Formats: sequence, C-alpha cells, structure tokens
Amino acid sequence: MLQETITPRFCETDALGHINNTVVPEWFEHARTPIFKMFTPDLDTNNWKLIIARIEVEYTAQLQYNSDVILKTCLEKVGNSSMYIHHEAWQNDVLAARGKAVLIHYDYENECSSPIPDSIRQKLMEHLQR
Repeated sequence: MLQETITPRFCETDALGHINNTVVPEWFEHARTPIFKMFTPDLDTNNWKLIIARIEVEYTAQLQYNSDVILKTCLEKVGNSSMYIHHEAWQNDVLAARGKAVLIHYDYENECSSPIPDSIRQKLMEHLQR
C-alpha cells in the first residue's frame, strides 16, 4: 500500500471537534497523487488523463484534531480503462474511515474513455492488492 501521514488542521474540524466528514474525501484525493503522477508526472492539468467516476466513504470511527492520520492507498482492480482504488484512514491504530474511488483513463478531446497504456498499467499493478 501507498502510505502518507496527514496532520489534521484546526479548520478541518466541526463544531464537535471532530474532523468534518467532508474532509476525508479530500484527504483520499490527496492520497491518490502518486497514482496521478503515474499518468501525468508533472501534474500538468493541460495534459490530464483521468476523470473520476465514483467515490464512496464509510466512516468507522471518529477522527480527532491533534493526532496524525495515516492514509493507506492501494489498487483493488485495474481494468482496460479504469481502476478501482481502495483508501483507509487510520488514527491511533484505529481504522476510522475507508473508501473507494473509480478513476477512468479519459480522452478529454474525444470525451470518452481510453485504454490505460501498458507502461502505466505495469506501474499500477505494483500497487494491486486483492
């Protein structure tokens, strides 16, 4: 799994002192950056080749301010033009949220999906977990 540590910011809390539920999908998107870089190494949006088709998040415990969160990311499935990404957010050794995202390799000029190039597919497969 790819792994990154996030330090929650005060502005990400809600009135109860929890990390707001809208923040976790943003963290998961940030955790996909290494995958984005496989397609567009410089993250130049003029050469962007991905589009999101679906996201989901399941909250399994409360996330609190003042304690780092470990984000873990892996690929569940790599299809012809799509990939299924699994995310987990851990705080103090407790799984607090998990989520999925479906990304499509996309041709913006023709507005359609396109096959993932073999060179990128090989990199993606290194992060495939069943």
